[in-house]
Amino acid sequence: MAVCIAVIAKENYPLYIRSVPTQNELKFHYTVHTSLDVVEEKISAAGKTMADQRELYLGLLYPTEDYKVYGYVTNSKVKFVIVVDSSNTSLRDNEIRSMFRKLHNSFTDVMCNPFYNPGDPVQSKAFDSMVSGMMVQVS
Repeated sequence: MAVCIAVIAKENYPLYIRSVPTQNELKFHYTVHTSLDVVEEKISAAGKTMADQRELYLGLLYPTEDYKVYGYVTNSKVKFVIVVDSSNTSLRDNEIRSMFRKLHNSFTDVMCNPFYNPGDPVQSKAFDSMVSGMMVQVS
């Protein structure tokens, strides 16, 4: 499962970042921040090749020695980044897609809340518990 999950606003500032273990939080902030360049490259390349953008899943953005970074972008240009431990070889592409779909659906529920101001950090308990369920349980 994931070791870091981030939701990045259209203007490239974090709306939500959660990582396990918390000692590496700064490292994951850096990893998510550096992945935004790759996300922008993939978005601009996809925009040139096809006018119809139905594929929201960007796939593997880049692998590092310890982690694999995956990306997803919504129609409103909100970006989701999931960092997975490289040692987890049993995680398939369709499972990553499923994680992004769950994340997108839960984020849509947050956006539909009449008390949520778009652009504010996500502080929903339901969203947080859904993300917690997707994270690696560290003992």
